[in-house]
Parts: sequence; structure tokens; C-alpha cells
Amino acid sequence: MKKLLVAAAAVAGSVVLAAGAAGCNNSDKIYVDTNAYFAPFEYYDKDMNIVGVDVDIMELVGKKLGKEVVFKNTDFDVITDNVQSGKKYDCGAAGMTITDERKEKVNFSNPYFTSVQYVIFQTGAMTADGNSTDGKETDYILWSSLAGKKIGVQRDTTGDIYAGDEISSETGALYGTEAAVTQYDNAQLAVDAIGAKQVEVVIVDKLPAEYIVANNSGYQCYALYYDAETATEEQYAICVTKGNNELLDAINEVLAELGTEGINELVSKHLGLGK
Repeated sequence: MKKLLVAAAAVAGSVVLAAGAAGCNNSDKIYVDTNAYFAPFEYYDKDMNIVGVDVDIMELVGKKLGKEVVFKNTDFDVITDNVQSGKKYDCGAAGMTITDERKEKVNFSNPYFTSVQYVIFQTGAMTADGNSTDGKETDYILWSSLAGKKIGVQRDTTGDIYAGDEISSETGALYGTEAAVTQYDNAQLAVDAIGAKQVEVVIVDKLPAEYIVANNSGYQCYALYYDAETATEEQYAICVTKGNNELLDAINEVLAELGTEGINELVSKHLGLGK
């Protein structure tokens, strides 16, 4: 897995340089910014192509508009600013959560997926605090159980934002404890840091957490809850440069055509659960 990440990073770096020269003013192409370490939404396949749920969605958008879709990999924390400028990228598709701060910079499509935060840890290092009473019967760990722990996150993701808020806010579950957050360029690197004894747990969205645990032995993950009926819930959408209404409308049309069932089929396909 580590070798794959290194190779992917090298490929991604050269590709992004090419994108910079091309720009996104070519009306025959849609340039999409992403971070390809967030399976099943975007990831590298064995041939080093960027694939995933978001890729499939945008390919349908490209067909609708009669344009070629070009995905480029960058760090997650620069995607919003890249799309805001509109110089290299028309939109960002990266399992991105809608937040008020991001909405000030870009326009968002209609939400297409609801997620919750999960916590990854070495097998046996933690136990579930209970089973949720919100009707989902989910095994969970409480935020309060992370008090004093070294926490790894992917930089500028909602896991990063949530953890920071819980530590810095006087009403936060981790306020006044020795809990500390270390940021990494992607969630896999954060999990590798658990094995290196640099952090104890990693906070990341549900499906990427489950994907990482399934592909890295010796780890478990549980949902992260505030109490037995309150999860850390959020919604994904695709961000678009403000003013690009044609693209935004096309994305919303595709999402409406797919519906919840269609999105879930794409998720199952990229988790290896489809046919």
C-alpha cells in the first residue's frame, strides 16, 4: 500500500503540472480537482488511473455537456481555493462536505451522500462505548473516549475541523484534556502513523475508514458519536466555480437522475460489492 501511495504521488505530481499549463479555459474539457486518496469516492486503480464514485458522476456530467472530463490530483486542503480561482479547475469532486466557510468561496451542487465520522484504531486498542439508539443500531465510540489521545486527521477535512473544535471549544468533549491533533496529507498516511506510534487514532469519514480497515490488517473502526443518538453527520456535494451555472446545473441534473439508489450502486461498485 505504501509503495502504491508513493508511485501515485509521483504520477499525480507530473499530471498536475500538465494541467497547470493547459488551464480550464478549453470549452471542450471539464477540469476537476480532487484528492485521490479517499476511496470509494476517488482513488487510484491498479493502472494508476483516478477512479471512484465522483469520477463516475462527473463522467456522466461530461456526456451530458459533450465535454471530456479531466481529473487531477492535488492536496485536499487547496481544492476549494483552486476552484474559487477558476484558473485551472472548473469544479472539485472529492467527497467534499458542505460547510458555510467553503460556501463563501464556491457554489455547491445539491448534496448526494450523507456520511458520519469514524475513528480508526489498532485492533483491541479500544472498545465500543455502546450501540446507538438513533434507529441505526451502530456500534460507536464517544468523543469523550478520545480525551488525552493523539489524533491523526487528513488536513482540512471535516475530521480535522471536528477534532479541532472539540479541543478548542470550552464546550468541546476534548477541551482541557491532553488530546492533540496531527495533520497528514491523506487518511492512509494518518493510519500509517498509528503503526509508527505517532498517533493513537485517526478520524475520517465512514466509507474511507471502512475501506482503509478492509485493506490494512490490524485495524478496527467505529462510528464517532456525541451521545447514543447523536452522530457527527455531514453531506457531500461537488463544488463549482461561482458563475459557472451551466456546469452546476448539469451536475445537479445528473445527481437527480441517479437518485439515492444510483449513488448507492456506485458506492457498492467501488467498494467491490457490486457485480
